[in-house]
Amino acid sequence: MRIRAFLAAVALASLTALASLAHPARADEPANVTYSPLPPGTVVQNHLVYIAGEAMHSQWHAVTSRKQVGTYADKPFYQWYLSIYEINGSTYELKYQSPKNGPPLSAVSHSSDGKMWFPTQSISIIGQAELMQPAVQQLVVASHETGADCGTALVTVLGTNRAGSIFPEVSVQNACDLDAKIVKTPSGGSALQLTGPYYNSTAALCCPTKTSATATLTYANGTWTQSPKYFTVYPGKFPPH
Repeated sequence: MRIRAFLAAVALASLTALASLAHPARADEPANVTYSPLPPGTVVQNHLVYIAGEAMHSQWHAVTSRKQVGTYADKPFYQWYLSIYEINGSTYELKYQSPKNGPPLSAVSHSSDGKMWFPTQSISIIGQAELMQPAVQQLVVASHETGADCGTALVTVLGTNRAGSIFPEVSVQNACDLDAKIVKTPSGGSALQLTGPYYNSTAALCCPTKTSATATLTYANGTWTQSPKYFTVYPGKFPPH
């Protein structure tokens, strides 16, 4: 009985050690952190994400903010921003900011008469998830921009490369609307559930082929797969402007 108890204790210790290797301990954030530079305008969301892996001192923050650029007929117009920071000591240093460094957001500009500003836009952080491999998170954001008609919706999965640069692991585009939700797969991993109107090749914006369609976006063996294929997927890049 003592031998069995000893062997059981050894097995439990081995499993605990393996688990700690698979999911390294996350470091607590230092007190009184600062952001350099501060996010523009008013902060709307601020999310902690381990986009470079769940190792010590690898915290990143994704921040959405907005700044009012004008008003017309009591309607405010905003420039939205997505700022991604990496921790360095007790300071979060800016590594990527949209639209300054590129998509998913565009720079807002006023109309020729100076009364309106386009595009009207918004962005939200859906969350963070290990969509591609264990212990490394990706950041999921959803944005929408309207210049005419119902506009364009975009869901972007952002990651980081070995050089520490932020880039799109995959982006998904749809006319009018596209919502995203992080879900669990039967194997215990994570995937994206995408919902929006589906338009076939001949459908007009007024009349979607399917008013509310749902697809699942998964990653395996270096490939992103959408099932069913309702929305336009751009692996490893943003949609062309």
